[in-house]
Amino acid sequence: MANDAKLDRSKISFGVTPTLWWNDDFLDIDIGIPFGQCVSEMALAGFEGCSVGHKFPTDVEELTRELGLRGLRVSEPWTSLFFTCEAMYERTVAEFRQSLEFIKSVNGSAMVVAELGHSVHQRPVALFANRPVFDDRQWDTLASGLNELGRIASAEGIRLCYHHHMGTGVQTRAEVDRLLASTDPEHVHLLLDTAHLLFSGDDPLSLARDHVSRIGHLHFKNLRQPVRDRVIRDHLSFKEAIQDGIFTVPGDPDGCIDFRPIVQVLAEHDYQGWLVVEAEQDPAKATPLKYAKMARQYLREVTGL
Repeated sequence: MANDAKLDRSKISFGVTPTLWWNDDFLDIDIGIPFGQCVSEMALAGFEGCSVGHKFPTDVEELTRELGLRGLRVSEPWTSLFFTCEAMYERTVAEFRQSLEFIKSVNGSAMVVAELGHSVHQRPVALFANRPVFDDRQWDTLASGLNELGRIASAEGIRLCYHHHMGTGVQTRAEVDRLLASTDPEHVHLLLDTAHLLFSGDDPLSLARDHVSRIGHLHFKNLRQPVRDRVIRDHLSFKEAIQDGIFTVPGDPDGCIDFRPIVQVLAEHDYQGWLVVEAEQDPAKATPLKYAKMARQYLREVTGL
């Protein structure tokens, strides 16, 4: 493919997560910004959609009305999976089906899932030392479950996208490779989260190059390398890493990820779908609207869109 390939504007939607405005895992990382201000600032910054946070209306009609007023759509719901926990298989499938009905009701196209069985990212423990490592049986169960969910989603015209995540059993490049090798490419796609992969010690550009055909959703997130160094040196938890400023947005000079070559790989392979900015930040330290606008301007520069 040509090195000057560009993303097609008609095939790309730009979104942002509410984790710039508050944290959905750690509810005390919050300065009281209400839902209305959050989504208004998303639109003001130039985004077209967003994931769903805990302050969002649970009534679909109210949610779609409030988002529609601002020209926003739902980019994805997050659904936690627990296939690797005993006796949780059927419950996991049932809860997934509920999330599927939600994304259909808001005319969405993608569902984001992650296996949180035995995960430690929400616990006050050292992140790297305590993360789970799945055994072969757990891997087989996870792959089987994902293939089932993928078929269910595909039958409804929805793209199932797996989110590798720090503190879980699918964190590293090797684990992402194993997950993709053991699941059906027709029904199970990858959500590439740039900063989570770099945080784990692996290269997001390399993963993008090797697995671009499986990428169905994007979280563009930046990382501050000095904070990662402290997390490892001082055995910090995931929450402590967030509070210390591990994540920031694309375009922040404090970050260390160059998104241009990643965008180029995506463009060369005609990526279609959501490109979502994410950065779990403390809004008391990082003004959400400022960082949202910074990210959207940077994306205009690197994508031309």
